[in-house]
Amino acid sequence: MRKFWTLLFLFFLCAPLRPAQILLPMDAVQSNHLKAYGVAYWVLQHGGEISWLLNYRGGSFLLPYSKEIENECVVRDVRAEVLSDAQVSAIRYQIGDAASNMDEVPLQKAPRIAVYSPKNKLPWDDAVTLVLTYAEIPYDVVYDDEVMSGVLPTYDWLHLHHEDFTGQFGKFWASYGRQAWYREDVARQKETAAKFGFSKVSQLKLAVSHKIRDFVMGGGFLFAMCSAPDSYDVALAAEGVDICAEPFDGDPMQSDAQQQLDYSKTFAFTGFRIETDPRVYEISDIDVTMTRPRTLNEKNDFFSLFEFSAKWDWIPAMLCQNHEKMIHGFTGQTTAFRKDLLKAGVVVLGQNESLGEARYIHGTYGKGTWTFLGGHDPEDYHHYVGDPPTDLDLYPHSPGYRLILNNILFPAAKKEKHKT
Repeated sequence: MRKFWTLLFLFFLCAPLRPAQILLPMDAVQSNHLKAYGVAYWVLQHGGEISWLLNYRGGSFLLPYSKEIENECVVRDVRAEVLSDAQVSAIRYQIGDAASNMDEVPLQKAPRIAVYSPKNKLPWDDAVTLVLTYAEIPYDVVYDDEVMSGVLPTYDWLHLHHEDFTGQFGKFWASYGRQAWYREDVARQKETAAKFGFSKVSQLKLAVSHKIRDFVMGGGFLFAMCSAPDSYDVALAAEGVDICAEPFDGDPMQSDAQQQLDYSKTFAFTGFRIETDPRVYEISDIDVTMTRPRTLNEKNDFFSLFEFSAKWDWIPAMLCQNHEKMIHGFTGQTTAFRKDLLKAGVVVLGQNESLGEARYIHGTYGKGTWTFLGGHDPEDYHHYVGDPPTDLDLYPHSPGYRLILNNILFPAAKKEKHKT
């Protein structure tokens, strides 16, 4: 009888374990971090529910098991680990330990994504559209026509990139005013403004800014990079104030424009000063690009991500999921934000503390949220006008691009914190 039970025990011990779920590890072993987000989105898109394991192996994803999902990971060159019920239970036990800074957050529905971008070709690229395309995550392009027609409430997530909401055309006039692409862009924006009954582009952009504000207030998720964050807040603060110099709208700037700014209308920034010289490639002093030390360069420019409590501060913890905590810096028209100009209540997710720079910030507005990330392209330190797009096949493990993708999956998270 003892021999029988021994053999039976050995049979169950050696029997293949039934696959229960698939783990997409997001630590250093992952073969393609960026495409792993695409697999997670694909599962949600096809009706599956998944879990985001905050701070477990770099913020891994737990997916339901199916041969189809397993094959999809192979096709996309994403490392996947097939787990048994016992292995999944062990992970959840580890995460649920009160002493661990981990948690499990369910993701339930693929967010519908919109990217605010002009339809005419401009001589720069958008890091978000690059990584969405690379990760095979679908999105729609919307611009002023669509926003003014009221489409934003049909989306969950909206991205703003290299955009100037103040009506100053990116402050490109001094450097590129004679270029064909600049003249065409100005003409198109003026035409759109006239179509909606505005005499100036700044008035159109303010109306668009209000539509975006209402989208967030109603529960939308806003993500903005480069010149969009500060130009957006400046536009909101300058409602009813002419801050555009003559080269941009045909008449002089209002003499008391600075004194008339209303900071109560902004999302993130307060007490800033606008740049009044039309020849200066800067919108306000929110940005630090022109005041950074000359010794700062691609080799020594870094910012650090904060470590938040996954169990209590799960939203900022989710937005900071990464396999690295020190992120290479990257510049843009707006490179980073002055910390002393942040409103009370703004959450700093990433910073260069020694320089007083906030690189990655987050907050709420109404029922929705916004997240701002400084810089233009996480893998191109100086992305100049006319530079070719970044080839993400060369950067499948980019921690900077992971921050963008964290935000894309953020709207899929369940509103109330999941208890393991």
